[in-house]
Amino acid sequence: MAGAAGDAELAKAIMSRRSLPSAIGPETWEGYMFSDLEIRIKESLDVYGAVLWPSAMVLCHFLETNRDEYNLTDKNVIELGAGTGLVTIVSSLLGAKVTSTDLPDVLGNLQYNVKRNTAGRCKYIPLVTELTWGQHLDQRFPRATHCFDYILAADVVYSHDYLAELMDTFSHLCQENTQILWAMRFRLDPENSFVGRFQQHFCVEELYDLPSLNIKLYRAWKK
Repeated sequence: MAGAAGDAELAKAIMSRRSLPSAIGPETWEGYMFSDLEIRIKESLDVYGAVLWPSAMVLCHFLETNRDEYNLTDKNVIELGAGTGLVTIVSSLLGAKVTSTDLPDVLGNLQYNVKRNTAGRCKYIPLVTELTWGQHLDQRFPRATHCFDYILAADVVYSHDYLAELMDTFSHLCQENTQILWAMRFRLDPENSFVGRFQQHFCVEELYDLPSLNIKLYRAWKK
């Protein structure tokens, strides 16, 4: 866990992975350096979920710098609320078999970024698929055949009305040997109170505490 003294240094290291956006060519993109590779992310400003938030960078930094303890090679991974796809891309570069999920209106931009940054670079081709939290979970992800080693989530708790459905989704996907890695940016209640409800269902360990970014990173597993 990062203490107060190390917060600024760690936050600086994380944010330094982002380069200035490019205004050259037909589209604007932002660059990120992970796994010694430049990742180019196209945002879609007209869709809320298609903007990259700092929580995704925090989670990616953790995954890359803790590969010995959290080895994603050949692991089954699902990302909730994948947004622009950075966490999916970095996880794939680290050797995971990734199922990348989000709402239908985000999937086009998500698929574009994932394909652009993983083609020819990864052992496994990521699967990009629709997931509306709380809906048709048994049909879409039957527990007998969909066993995930890791559930990844970055900034999935914000001002929306689907916190109960998000909790149901975590609970359905998380089995006995599943670990959740969840980067949470703290804003205002009722989002912040979600952590308390989450702790009723899961054992929770705080891995990062970054007050300067207002972000915490948690590891969780089923009680």
